[in-house]
Amino acid sequence: METFELDAKSRTEKGKGASRRLRRTGQVPAILYGADKDPVQLAVSHNELTKHIVHEAFYSHILTLNVDGQPEKVVLKDVQRHPYRPFVTHLDFQRVNESQKIHMHVPLHLVNEDKCPGVKIEGGTITRQMIEVEIYCLPKDLPEFIEIDMSTVHLNQIVHLSNLGLPAGVELAAFSHGDISEHDLPVVSVHGKSGSTEVEEGEETE
Repeated sequence: METFELDAKSRTEKGKGASRRLRRTGQVPAILYGADKDPVQLAVSHNELTKHIVHEAFYSHILTLNVDGQPEKVVLKDVQRHPYRPFVTHLDFQRVNESQKIHMHVPLHLVNEDKCPGVKIEGGTITRQMIEVEIYCLPKDLPEFIEIDMSTVHLNQIVHLSNLGLPAGVELAAFSHGDISEHDLPVVSVHGKSGSTEVEEGEETE
């Protein structure tokens, strides 16, 4: 499994003015909170950060955040970006307590798309309704992603949240409250290509 390590410095200045000054020096303002400890204002090198944020796994991993040289196990909870420039403007990190469940967004990866009978044999197309799911789990059980095997999905079939094969210790946030049937949303489906109503050569109609 990939590992990520990021250096950060604590800071005492707060407010929008302090954050603007920090960004002008190539630093990103951040905050670290959680695990029944006081929040800490931080500064992270934007250059160092950009080496990590291009990796999908950075957003769903336990990270090592070195705060003034002291390592902390954390997860990335929020990334704020400039509306039109390629800059990160703020980060939220949450401390990890190994005995407490964390709430995370984890990406969904489709596998065996080339073997999907709904596409390969029946001529449909794959449509994704979700690219990630919200989960609860202990830090040790946090998956990098969740796979959806398309090798058995046929035309006009829908894969719902309840059909996902979850790793041990992982539960869907959507099912944590209330009736599962009310929250069993579609994740991916295979449907006929739009406009494909013409009868193929040799095919009979009623």
